[in-house]
Amino acid sequence: MVGRVRLKDSCSGVQMDEELPSLLEVVFKYLADNLDIVCHKRCDTDEFELNEGVVIPNEICDRFLKFQQDCNQDISDHFIDIFRDTRKTPLKYVQLRNSSITDEGIKVLMRHNLTALSMWYCNAVTPACWETIVAYGQNLKYLELGKFVDILRHAEPNEKCPLEPAITFPLPNLQKLVLHSVVLTKETSFACLSQLKHLDLSGCILMDFGLSELQALPHLQTLILFNVWPLEQEFPVLCKLQGLRKLDLSIARLNTVGTYVNPNRILTELVESLPNLTDLDISGTNLAGNGVAQQTKGEDHNMRGSDIPGLISRANKPLQFLGLYNAAHSACRRFDIPARIIAGEADENQILTAAVVYQDRQELLTKVLNDLYHLLRFESCKQIHRALDVVLNAMDKHIRVKYIQISGSATLFYIVKGKDKAKFGTPLKNHIIRTLLNGMSEWLKDDTMMRNGCLTLCQFSIPYDVLFEYERLVKILLHGVSDTEQEGFVQRIAIYLINSLACQVDGNQKSFLGQLGAIKTMLNLIEDRLNRNVFDDVMEVAWSTMWNVTDETAVNCERFLDGQGMMYFLKCLKTFPEREELLRNMMGLLGNVAEVEGLRPRLMTQEFITVFSDLLNSCSDGIEVSYNAAGVLSHIASDGPDAWKIPSPTREEVLQNMVEAISRWQLDAERNINYRSFEPILKLVECYDTPQCQHWAVWALANLTKVYPCKYCPLVEREGGLRLLRELIEHPKPYQEIKNLANMVIEAHQKNLEETNEENEMIIDG
Repeated sequence: MVGRVRLKDSCSGVQMDEELPSLLEVVFKYLADNLDIVCHKRCDTDEFELNEGVVIPNEICDRFLKFQQDCNQDISDHFIDIFRDTRKTPLKYVQLRNSSITDEGIKVLMRHNLTALSMWYCNAVTPACWETIVAYGQNLKYLELGKFVDILRHAEPNEKCPLEPAITFPLPNLQKLVLHSVVLTKETSFACLSQLKHLDLSGCILMDFGLSELQALPHLQTLILFNVWPLEQEFPVLCKLQGLRKLDLSIARLNTVGTYVNPNRILTELVESLPNLTDLDISGTNLAGNGVAQQTKGEDHNMRGSDIPGLISRANKPLQFLGLYNAAHSACRRFDIPARIIAGEADENQILTAAVVYQDRQELLTKVLNDLYHLLRFESCKQIHRALDVVLNAMDKHIRVKYIQISGSATLFYIVKGKDKAKFGTPLKNHIIRTLLNGMSEWLKDDTMMRNGCLTLCQFSIPYDVLFEYERLVKILLHGVSDTEQEGFVQRIAIYLINSLACQVDGNQKSFLGQLGAIKTMLNLIEDRLNRNVFDDVMEVAWSTMWNVTDETAVNCERFLDGQGMMYFLKCLKTFPEREELLRNMMGLLGNVAEVEGLRPRLMTQEFITVFSDLLNSCSDGIEVSYNAAGVLSHIASDGPDAWKIPSPTREEVLQNMVEAISRWQLDAERNINYRSFEPILKLVECYDTPQCQHWAVWALANLTKVYPCKYCPLVEREGGLRLLRELIEHPKPYQEIKNLANMVIEAHQKNLEETNEENEMIIDG
């Protein structure tokens, strides 16, 4: 199968459409989970080394590195060692975000003679690596030094460390340069960048640096001066950069910053001086004026107006793009705006446009996501897939920005809650879930982020939709449950999700839950509530979770006993005797424990057996508590008289009480239980030395196949139960009531088989 994949290189800004086999992403995922296929760790270190004979082409190397980051894997120096051999693992386009890479890792990368290098949120690199970039960067065409990449800082002079030399850019082939929050002084020079077309100086501080320096760049077409202030005295220079096609003068905030003294005049002069200008961003400023309309005559002699006075010259030749987000006097809401595409806050299109344009501007992006959130909350957003795309991109890019993660996750909740979720394919669902988990992992201690993430995850099919990230999700949720600071809503929803994850998964995943401390965490929650004499849904679900996580998982049953689980069972029974749901969950859990032969001796105490025997008479939750108590006692009694180590109650008394309880149950009783296998029950069917144990087992099969024939009749047959029941009927030891029940199971199976065949014939005939 081939899927159409759109790849965007953030360094070049070029979009490429390629037909890629969907198998490629599967391969990347497999390699990420099994790095030993291509590399190994050096002895006694965490450093990776490429395996002998492995050669990976450039196309794979670039994309594999990107895939690792998309999956929130840290690109560390150790990982970069895989690419140490530039011939066997060549790199060309490298994008690093949220990476712990240091100067040493940059040395490895730059030896590849990269075409593009982009770094964002890479706190560990230092100014020393700038020399490496210059030394090996002669082929660089695209260089991004984004947020928290502090390699061009201007040191404060002191006796030990004199003032750093002037910042220069001896990279003659560079076509795009992005700098963030760099201090530019009069010694800063861009003179070597004769090929430069795109310059982004977002957040840079102009300290004795004049933009006249940029007049020496003959090919400059794009100039980004976002959050650069003051600029009014630089407008005469900007007017001389006549090759400019895109100019960004936007500001993230509007008060004294972003306010020009004579906005209409200076914008008019600027626009009239730049004949090639197609894109202009004046968001957050007052350059759009106060909205007094002006008119001009077009070539067709018709009058055309502009509600932005400084753009009257473009009334007949509209800009391709105009940024007006959060501009003064609600500029984006005006009627005559000479631009084809507008970024603003007036309507859905403007907000979504702003979300795309401001992806790398965390200050503006946070506000835009809040606007988008309100659209979705009130179901007034129509372009759901476009909204989803911008939210995912924003969250993926800015994992370390808490408010983007909070706004984004809140927006995702309303997107996946809506009717459009039915149209989402598996890759898109995986992307949403992975993005949520990335944000939750980064902000584990933030109550709002955890709440948003959990609520959004609840909109998916649990556990099926999240199995691909099962282990990471379990770790996050266990933290949310155990963090006492998050007691309340987050704790309740997190434990609900853990319980859902424990259902309908295999033994390995249940074992993993126990290994991570799920049993211990649940017991801690129960102990806390016992100490406070509080019964709530957290306690109820804690027992339910342990019931699920111990199902056919002996190691978790042992963990329960080792954690003094029986002590908590007795305390709960004494403290909350009237709580039916609690009693049902506890007895269901103990039924799982009793199925483990090696653990049954630990249940053989007078106190425990007396409690189980008394519960045979319970009417709590229908027959469930009585049924589970009988199951526990059946398994214990199946070990024979020699295993009965207590004088009272006697084995005969308990077995008699058990048979009397079974006789009171209604065979057509509906059940609050789910069996994935009948193996433990079928073992009791063969317990001819203790027919009472057989009685409970065969009653269970008769009840389940009668009430839920479609589900349980095939299970009985598949696990060999029919053969065992026929043998039981022919055997002399079981008493007649047991044989009658066995016949009922066989008859139920036959009836279900006939009805299924009739349905199949009707479908074929139809």
